[in-house]
Amino acid sequence: MTLVSPAAARPLLPGMALASAVSIIAVMAEPVVRNATGGRLALPGMVIALIIGIALHSVAARPAFEAGLTFAVKKLLRWAIGLLGLRVALGDIIGLGLGTLVLVVGAMAATIAAGIWLARRFGAHDGYGALAGAATAVCGASAALATTTVLPHYKARAADTAFTVVAANAVSTIVMLIYPPLAILLGFDASKTGILLGATIHDMAQVVGAGYAVSDPVGNTAVVVKLFRVFLLLPVVLAIGWWFMRQGEATHDAKVPVPVFALVFLALVVVNSIVPTIPALVSPYALVKGWLVALSNAGLLIAIAALGLGTSITAILSIGWRHVAVFFGTTLVILGIVIAGLLVL
Repeated sequence: MTLVSPAAARPLLPGMALASAVSIIAVMAEPVVRNATGGRLALPGMVIALIIGIALHSVAARPAFEAGLTFAVKKLLRWAIGLLGLRVALGDIIGLGLGTLVLVVGAMAATIAAGIWLARRFGAHDGYGALAGAATAVCGASAALATTTVLPHYKARAADTAFTVVAANAVSTIVMLIYPPLAILLGFDASKTGILLGATIHDMAQVVGAGYAVSDPVGNTAVVVKLFRVFLLLPVVLAIGWWFMRQGEATHDAKVPVPVFALVFLALVVVNSIVPTIPALVSPYALVKGWLVALSNAGLLIAIAALGLGTSITAILSIGWRHVAVFFGTTLVILGIVIAGLLVL
C-alpha cells in the first residue's frame, strides 16, 4: 500500500478515468432504476457499475486502459478493503456472546469448505468455489473482490468473480424477503431473528433492509452480527490464499498479498473501538470517519467497475448452471448450520 508517484501515475490515468466514469454513471443510475420500476428493482451501484463495465469491455480492451484497470483491481481495491475496518468495533462484537461468535465462525468455515467441495463436484475450478464460499460466508461482493486477489491465475477467474458479485446481490435480495418469515415460522425471538439475518444474508444492504423491516432490535442485532463477519474478512482471505499455496505446483501462482491492508484493517478496528469513547474526539473523529468510509465506498465501486471493464460478456455467458448450483449450495449450507445452531442455543 504505497503511494503512486506522479510519473508512475500517468499510465494509470486512462483506465482509472474510465472506471471512475463508469462508477459515477452507476451512482446516478441507481435512483433512476429504482424510481423507474416503482421501487420493485433496487440494484445497488456496485452491481450497476459491474454491468456497465461488462457492456463496455470492447472499449476497455484497448492497451491504453490496461494499466489503470489493473491498478484499480489490484491496488485500489486493497486500500478500500483496509478502510472497511472503520465499520467494525470490538465492543459490539464481544457483546454478541461466545455462543453466537462460535456459531458464526463455524458456519463461515463450513460454508467456504462447502464451496470448494461443491465446485469440485460440479466440475468448476476450486477458485470459483472459494469465491462463492467467501461471498456467502463473509460479505458478498466485497469478499469476492478481496478473495480474487489471492486466487491462482486460471482462465475464467475474472468471469467467475463477476458472476459471484452478481449472484451475491441477486441471492441476497431474494433471501431478504424469505428469511424474516422463516424466522417467524421457526418461532425465533428478536435476538435469534437478528442473528439469523446477520449471519446468513450475504450483503450488508440486504441485512439492513431485512432486519429493520422486522423491528429496530432485530435490525440492530443483525447489523452487529454482519459486522462481525466483515471483521473476519481479512483472516478469511489470507487463509484462502494460504490454502491455495499449500496445494502444490498447480496453484503456485497464488500468493497472499503483503498484508499491509490487513494491518490497516485491524488497526482501524482498534481505532474505531477506542476513539469514540473519548468525548473530546467524538465529533472530529465522526467527520474524518465519514470521509474515509466514503473513500472506501468509492474505491470499492471503482474497483468493481474496473473488474467489469476487464470481463468479457462472452465469458459470463459461458457460465452454466453448475456455477448457479454451487452458489445456491453455499447459501443453503450457511442457512442450515445457523438455524441448527440457533435451535440449540
